[in-house]
Amino acid sequence: MLVLKQRLILIFALFAVGLGQAWAGPEEELRQYVDDNTQKLVKKLQTEKGLYASDPEAFYASMDETLDQFVDFRRIAARVMGRYARQSTPEQRDDFVEKFKRSLFDSYAQALVSADDFTIQVKEASIMAQNNDRATVQMEVVTSSGNRYPVTYSMYRNAEGRWMMENVIVEGINIGLAFRDRFAQEMEANRGQIQLVIDGWSDAVESLNLDEEIDQS
Repeated sequence: MLVLKQRLILIFALFAVGLGQAWAGPEEELRQYVDDNTQKLVKKLQTEKGLYASDPEAFYASMDETLDQFVDFRRIAARVMGRYARQSTPEQRDDFVEKFKRSLFDSYAQALVSADDFTIQVKEASIMAQNNDRATVQMEVVTSSGNRYPVTYSMYRNAEGRWMMENVIVEGINIGLAFRDRFAQEMEANRGQIQLVIDGWSDAVESLNLDEEIDQS
């Protein structure tokens, strides 16, 4: 009798889980996936803040490993290069991916590790009706003082079926577009010498002043 009860409980539990997953739907599954990855990143950032001061390279490697599982830096970097990507060699594109990631780290890591505690609330996910491999995810960054900043992730599903982030919009500022505009400006200033633009990308990002644009939006 006890074995029968245990089996009935197990069957009921599995059935309930199955109903929960079916009821949740793909958009709720995506929202949960983004929430899981975002909270994992925030937790890792808070845990390893001290590492930044003692060993910045180790901190960068640790954060890079986590981000690469969720953010398609290669896709983002290609979009930042825009039409100029066709003028570059495969080696230059690889170089820019690494320069792009490193520039973000150098520009914003200090601000992140010195920031007051914050939380990220993932609100909802919307899969595009005309293309179920594209989606947006709405969230809010909430500071310890109670300020709220709306953030939108643009997501796509890669060839392996994994959702990856391909752009971010912060308080109405399209970050990918801002970087692409800056790359085009640098190409014009350097008379189309793409290697010079790649080599000087960190300085270009520092002069972009995205923080001021977001504050003024």
